[in-house]
Amino acid sequence: MAHLLKEEKDFRYIEVGEGTPIIVLHGLMGGLSNFDAVTNHFSENGYKVLIPELPIYSMSLLKTNVKAFANYLKKFIDFKGFEEVILLGNSLGGHIGLYHTKMYPEKVKALIITGSSGLYESAMGGGYTKRSDYEVIKKKAQEVFYDPEVATKEIVDEVYETVNDRNKLIKTLAIAKSAIRHNMAKDLPNMATPTCIIWGKNDTVTPPEVADEFHELLPNSDLFWIDKCGHAAMMEHPEEFNEILHKWLVEKGY
Repeated sequence: MAHLLKEEKDFRYIEVGEGTPIIVLHGLMGGLSNFDAVTNHFSENGYKVLIPELPIYSMSLLKTNVKAFANYLKKFIDFKGFEEVILLGNSLGGHIGLYHTKMYPEKVKALIITGSSGLYESAMGGGYTKRSDYEVIKKKAQEVFYDPEVATKEIVDEVYETVNDRNKLIKTLAIAKSAIRHNMAKDLPNMATPTCIIWGKNDTVTPPEVADEFHELLPNSDLFWIDKCGHAAMMEHPEEFNEILHKWLVEKGY
């Protein structure tokens, strides 16, 4: 990881740059380093980028759910003393950002979601019956991306370790169930927060029609596509992702 983790109170997080705070929310299997390109670009262009390590595997099983993570995010924002933030979430992180925005709309200036859960979940909780088979897990990790080469050995090793740790696997399945339970289709039409939706055209985890549905249901949203791109646009096409997002933020006056 290119940036140092700060440890304060109940939080471990990266903080780089000065300016409007952008809080980045990682996904279920996503490390903080997945956002290195986003962190570098925006911290050098007038934003303070913060990436809290979400307590995905350290909360009690009863609190291992989308709502509890959204409340954890609220505590982090209060701890940092921010009046208003921009939230950027991938996969489960997008869902947490959406749920937090539903509960505390006054805190969120803008929301960016990419490959977000919240409407449809396919691969989050399934397919771990052969979890001890490294090649099966490798294939599963590669399927997240349009270009399988993006799934480095480091990424595959991390996924393999996670699904073969009984405690982590139980938490992973609990989160997958929680994501389905916290479906946001009914909430989205009431959420007026400006939302930037950036989606991979070849996402198989949250397919393109999910992005269309988010765009349709969110009254103040803009949808952007990245071609030859899977579930983690900020990793597969970092420059294009940053360009789309930066332009959107500038146009909105953020």
